[in-house]
Amino acid sequence: MSYEVKLDAFEGPLDLLLHLIHRLEIDIYDIPMKQITAQYMEHLRAMQVLELNEASEYLVMAATLLEIKSKMLLPIHEGELDDIELDVDEVDPRDELVARLVEYRKFKEAAFQLKEREQERVQMYTRPPTDLSQYMEEEQLQLELSVNVYDMVAAFQKMLKRKKMRAPLATRVAKQGLTVKQQMRTVIDALRTMQGRAEFHELFPSDDRETLVVTFLSLLELMKRQIVSVEQQQNFEQLFVQLREEDIDDEQFDNIDE
Repeated sequence: MSYEVKLDAFEGPLDLLLHLIHRLEIDIYDIPMKQITAQYMEHLRAMQVLELNEASEYLVMAATLLEIKSKMLLPIHEGELDDIELDVDEVDPRDELVARLVEYRKFKEAAFQLKEREQERVQMYTRPPTDLSQYMEEEQLQLELSVNVYDMVAAFQKMLKRKKMRAPLATRVAKQGLTVKQQMRTVIDALRTMQGRAEFHELFPSDDRETLVVTFLSLLELMKRQIVSVEQQQNFEQLFVQLREEDIDDEQFDNIDE
């Protein structure tokens, strides 16, 4: 049996494209298809390496990007434009994709604003005094985390390139091999030997494909349980993994499949 993980941060191919556009500081109305397609395919390959069962919509979007890229490589003759009586701007193959991205961004921003209003509305209800220190601490921990899952996948992809692994990788993570729970403890021990802070790639000393994948999944699990944090000062810079506390309770490893 294989270890499967579902990442809620992957909201769909349009969300991934918006993240790449923001990260690369690209004008959404003038998308360089060669650059955005290459970045999208790299993320898709990293998801396949990690055994994430990406939905068919990710593959459909990949095909769409390749189709648009190929259309932009085709020459457009003035005579053809005269026959169909269209301007150059009206036959841009990116128009439909841009419209979908703009529409998706509007809904995403609207959802964020509604979430903020919901939080404001909650504060209007009167309730008995309670100890809010726990919630304030959790909010502070979330603010310290300056990277998201997309950045983690990108870092993992760069690390794979450094190790010059051969693609595609078809090996599955089996239960009888290394487990996520075991590797979580290994990562914690490694961080302790490095004074509680290490660069992302320093936690992947092995070249074994199974070990690399399980280590990455264990790192995501440690982030989810707020045992470690991952920080990045600026885009495209190195990721740093920080151990939040030296004393780790065994209860924090409960409910993890062996």
